[in-house]
Amino acid sequence: MQSIGENTTDHLDVLIIGAGISGLGMCYTLKNQRPKDSFAVIESRDNFGGTWDFFKYPGLRSDSDMYTFAYSFKPWTEREYIGSAERINNYLRELVEDEKLLDYIRFRQRVVKVSWSSKANRWTCTVRKSDGVEYSISCKFLVSCTGYYNYENGYLPKFEGAEEFQGDIIHPQKWPENYNYKNKRIVVIGSGATAVTLVPKLALEADHVVMLQRSPTYIYNRPASDGLYRFLSSFMPAKLTNKIMRVKYVLMQQITYFLSKQFPQFMAKVIRKETAKALNDEIDVNTHFKPSYKPWDQRVCMVPDGDLFDSLNNGSASIVTSQIAKFTENGIRLKNGEHIDADVIVTATGLEIQLWGGMAIEVDGQSVIPNSLTNYKGMMFSNIPNLLMIFGYTNSSWTLKAELTYQYICRLLNLLEEKQYSSVYPYLEDEQESEGIVDLNSGYILRAAPFLPKQGLHFPWRNKDFYLKDLMAIKYTDIEDGVLRFDDTEHLEKFHKKAASKRQKIKQSGEKT
Repeated sequence: MQSIGENTTDHLDVLIIGAGISGLGMCYTLKNQRPKDSFAVIESRDNFGGTWDFFKYPGLRSDSDMYTFAYSFKPWTEREYIGSAERINNYLRELVEDEKLLDYIRFRQRVVKVSWSSKANRWTCTVRKSDGVEYSISCKFLVSCTGYYNYENGYLPKFEGAEEFQGDIIHPQKWPENYNYKNKRIVVIGSGATAVTLVPKLALEADHVVMLQRSPTYIYNRPASDGLYRFLSSFMPAKLTNKIMRVKYVLMQQITYFLSKQFPQFMAKVIRKETAKALNDEIDVNTHFKPSYKPWDQRVCMVPDGDLFDSLNNGSASIVTSQIAKFTENGIRLKNGEHIDADVIVTATGLEIQLWGGMAIEVDGQSVIPNSLTNYKGMMFSNIPNLLMIFGYTNSSWTLKAELTYQYICRLLNLLEEKQYSSVYPYLEDEQESEGIVDLNSGYILRAAPFLPKQGLHFPWRNKDFYLKDLMAIKYTDIEDGVLRFDDTEHLEKFHKKAASKRQKIKQSGEKT
């Protein structure tokens, strides 16, 4: 690893954008599998950890088991397999310290623009420091590990009368540190993972918490620790124990997802039956826990040791399924005429999607429009050279797909080095029938769908979103698949000039893109 200075124009082999769980894993993998490569990690914040360091709301935790969410190269050794933010941050800190990854990370810097030159076969990246000073990095490869949501702002619908409310209105993404909510009446608007996490935690100290949802979500209960892990870890080494647990939970995830897609009505009944049992059959499951969609059309929420159900059972929290008419001075008026008194309103209303951390992309002087792209194997984009994105699974642990991508990137770099290629991109000349890039109908996905890249109907232009299939299709197949083009700058330049000309004609004719 060569020394990297911050105040000069650097020429690197690989630039990683983002120091969250994806970026740290990519950094570790490059360091250990490609030690001769020069690389750096750009992080806009002042600390690593991404989501787990950024969010501060009470009770923040993983919604996947840590045996598959943790890296395969660093076993999860905590007794509880649902990781709290604190435990996940400690886990990541151990990795960073043990592997000396801080040597590679540049904090308080943001990549604002990247430009590809087919003549030079390199990216030129404009990086802005927190003081506003900009400098350039030249690199052969870009790896985006920025996640998929906007760190600056979450999604907040317009609520009539919000300015009249006399209490505090807090979005979980902007949760004030050390905020005192003891003995306060709280309404949490939302029904997703954030709300499901917040409600039982707030209920421990608040006077009362109301979970106000417009529509229900599938929620199921899991024990906070695993009996098999407790047994195996008592006599087996951590690495072997972790491998066994990883196999167990991969299979559980895949079987559950398969059954949900093939037999949705059956799985819906199973989940609701378990929910009714956890609620002692005292809360109307058909009103509050019977979604209009099928399981895994949106994410299914998990609660460890039934903490949400316990708070509903003991009366420290309650659930209301209705639509909001307006905010009032002291609470929320519902469309059915009821009023919910509140001192604090928490708007757990979702995320705002942002691709590539908001950076602008150019190829040979032509701007790249995200919704004109088609995704390749869940990690590259049509006709964009030497750019990869770490995008994990949405129906199982994020890190499973992230690790497949790390390994693919290293295999790809090895191939380029071996055959002395300088550039590679998945070539797609003609538009094809396509669907949304993510196979979920969640609100934050649907809101952003018109602006996001697409995916095709068949592999490799479609994400399999099924780990066992991806394992074979990505890890154990040849990289040279006839779709990837190597050192083919002629087609690349022609394609982007043609695309730019087409957009200009549409603009001039007054049609909407």
